[in-house]
Amino acid sequence: MAQPKPKTSAPEPGLVEARVGRLSGGQGQDWVAEEVPVALVYNGISHAVMMASPLDLEDFALGFSLTEGIVERPGQIYGVEVNADPKGLRLEIELAAECFFRLKARRRSLSGRTGCGLCGTESLAEAVAPVCAVSPGPVPARAVIDRAFAELRHRQPLHYQSGATHAAAGFDAEGNLLAAREDVGRHNALDKLVGALARVQVTPAFVIVTSRASYEMVHKCAVLGAATLVAVSAPTSLAIDQARAAGLNLIGFARQGDGVIYT
Repeated sequence: MAQPKPKTSAPEPGLVEARVGRLSGGQGQDWVAEEVPVALVYNGISHAVMMASPLDLEDFALGFSLTEGIVERPGQIYGVEVNADPKGLRLEIELAAECFFRLKARRRSLSGRTGCGLCGTESLAEAVAPVCAVSPGPVPARAVIDRAFAELRHRQPLHYQSGATHAAAGFDAEGNLLAAREDVGRHNALDKLVGALARVQVTPAFVIVTSRASYEMVHKCAVLGAATLVAVSAPTSLAIDQARAAGLNLIGFARQGDGVIYT
């Protein structure tokens, strides 16, 4: 959906320069998206390692904690420090005692593969957790979704330069942008959006993701409280089932002027 723009002399944060060859002949430079291991460490104990873009990491820490059920509200995180490690980045998250106790009781080890949402889950019951119910809302009008996409096109600098990132963005009922986040992993982009909006206590009318709509994306959107999830690609069968269970409107194959309403 976002069209590449000419390479600039300086990349956006989150991009690195690479020397490349062309099949048509010749050499040049290109900007590629950074992908680094990011460890989420709660009260000194490592809980998960995700492959992510090294941007908006405080939002990521909060959003991940909310969508994973580690915390129920932002105030249960007392602080986040981003520390460099020889092999990646560490998010040192200070967690309220009751949340940390609950986390230890059900602790699991995640090995992230570009934002995989279920890596390390140990049981089928844990893999498909109950989804949050959302307050029902109308399906956004086609013109509203078109307006939102037009705005989002200008808020994806990493994708414009690299073509390697996903975006997640929240909008109000008129299609005005509330916040947008990018990441090499679609789950991470949505977690970052959840964190950004939870921090300011704003619930969007709908969310757009520049990816397919999997079960995890529906789950995260429901945690955010949005009534509608709009994806540029297809949903999965489990995503449709979970959207119905949550009372969430699910739209796939969203393009200029069209889309498919699944729930």
